[in-house]
Amino acid sequence: MKYCARCGSEYQDSVQQCADCPGNPLLVSAEEMRSRGLPLPHELDTRVFVRAGSAEDPFTAEVYTQLLQDANIPVLVRAGRSGVVDKLTTGNVLPWWEIHVPAEQQVRAATLLEQERLRELATNDEAAAAAEAEERETEPPAAPPPAP
Repeated sequence: MKYCARCGSEYQDSVQQCADCPGNPLLVSAEEMRSRGLPLPHELDTRVFVRAGSAEDPFTAEVYTQLLQDANIPVLVRAGRSGVVDKLTTGNVLPWWEIHVPAEQQVRAATLLEQERLRELATNDEAAAAAEAEERETEPPAAPPPAP
């Protein structure tokens, strides 16, 4: 049998790709599943998932999820919807997403998420600087002050 490392679906050996997951990832053997620390469908999953990071929007949550999956780190995303209690206890009025990974991979996952966050900040800063430079180039030259 072959298995999907993302969703855990079980397939016959003749099938090559998962039909359930976006992007149709290639299926792997039972040995590969075990080497990645993933349970087979008939095994009890005893992993403990802990928070490795958070995202402020669904797009960032998806980027983080894909990053961790590409690093063979299982990931669960918990969407939090701010309600009355959240607003009273945290002051948070916007939705947020928590990124959870197995406890034994928390440090590695948190490091990857922080590196991605810093890369995104640098990209945003570069884009802002480029926009400001372009705006300065397109502005008409300032008129000289009137003569007294």
